[in-house]
Amino acid sequence: MGLFNLSERKLTGNGDQKRFTVRTTPAQTLVIGFAAIILFGAVLLTLPVSVQPDREVSFLTSLFTATSAVCVTGLVVVDTGTHWTTFGHIVILALIQVGGLGFMTMATFLYLVLGRRIGLKQRLMIQESLNQTNLAGIVRLARYVLLFTFAVEISFAVILALRWSVELGWRKGMWFGLFHSVSSFNNAGFDLFGNFKSLTDYNGDAIVTLCITTLIIIGGIGFSVIMDLVRRLKERGHLSLHTKMVLTVTGLLIFCGTVIIFLLEYDNTLQNLNPLGKVLASYFQAVTPRTAGYNTLDIGALHSATQFFIVILMFIGASPGSTGGGIKTTTFGALVISVWSMIKGKAEAEVFERRVGQDLVFKSLAIMFIASLLVVVVTLLLSITEKADFLTLLFETTSAFGTVGLSMGVTPKLTSMGRILIIITMFLGRVGPLTLAFALSRSKLKSHLRYPEEKILVG
Repeated sequence: MGLFNLSERKLTGNGDQKRFTVRTTPAQTLVIGFAAIILFGAVLLTLPVSVQPDREVSFLTSLFTATSAVCVTGLVVVDTGTHWTTFGHIVILALIQVGGLGFMTMATFLYLVLGRRIGLKQRLMIQESLNQTNLAGIVRLARYVLLFTFAVEISFAVILALRWSVELGWRKGMWFGLFHSVSSFNNAGFDLFGNFKSLTDYNGDAIVTLCITTLIIIGGIGFSVIMDLVRRLKERGHLSLHTKMVLTVTGLLIFCGTVIIFLLEYDNTLQNLNPLGKVLASYFQAVTPRTAGYNTLDIGALHSATQFFIVILMFIGASPGSTGGGIKTTTFGALVISVWSMIKGKAEAEVFERRVGQDLVFKSLAIMFIASLLVVVVTLLLSITEKADFLTLLFETTSAFGTVGLSMGVTPKLTSMGRILIIITMFLGRVGPLTLAFALSRSKLKSHLRYPEEKILVG
């Protein structure tokens, strides 16, 4: 409950007349809240009850795992299935759920259960957490998000439990179904199958492939899109431009990704699969870079061209207000539309008979620049601290920033400095580079001063 009180703290001296008030913005509260949950999770994972008796764990390993879980990334330095106990798995699953929905949404759930009133400051933080532009109905949206999330996770958990109970037994099958359903919906990518093999044993399994990818897509398109689609079915109204952009870009990325991976890997990692298995594996590997982290193909065995293509998909990531990371599909879409409009000689960006504001274009450029700079700097630093080729390190960095979790096998071999760099990158990727910039910014007022315009040569 104390998370709600981060936005304002008053400090008073003993009998002094002076009163100091420390205020934090919603963006700062989100950054502090995520950091606090990560540290709490790291402490829990350091406890002996969380680790198998024959395994050892350092605080850095626990911190890495907790960060990966809260930031719904899926990168791991120790094998999740064999290193942690059932208690450790429960801790990781709880961190995934809180990290995926956002701690403010989970705090809202507790407030609703206890019948507590949610004030304006809390509503502002929920608005920031869900990446919404309108404050009206924000608590109702948070309630819908919770109900929808639990309904979807439980439904697919049952299907996966029925599938895995056949080979794993009912008890283990039910636990695996629940764990992987929650992990998939929150785009986390943690698995319990052991030996870092993820879902490679199910690359031709239609039930597992379709369930996991459906969960990833639903969790990755954003809750506002889901609510808009529900409203469209009820009221027969028009879809918002945001929803149209998300669905269009998402569909194109998945379709193009499936085709390209199918063509590039046909005689490589797909060669031993039947025609249906080739399509399913290509489709799965096109969906999972949307920040999910599961893989049914050996990532290290892919062609370099395929690996680089997946880097691009991971960098773009999921959609705003979702459980995923990356620069987001709408950011990518806005930039593509802006470039296309400029090529066609239009003064403003236009799509679906609507105009995209200049402020959104500038924000998209800022996100793109900051994200690119972060990936470049971290990759450069990793190339100094780690013994691996450039593409492997670029893949690892982009996976961390996009909170994806895919790896070419370098994660368990990272040095202490490399782990710290990836931890920072995962954290920045989850809270968002622009959110962090706003959190660190001291500027509160928008300036109305305009300087004279002057031309410069570009291009």
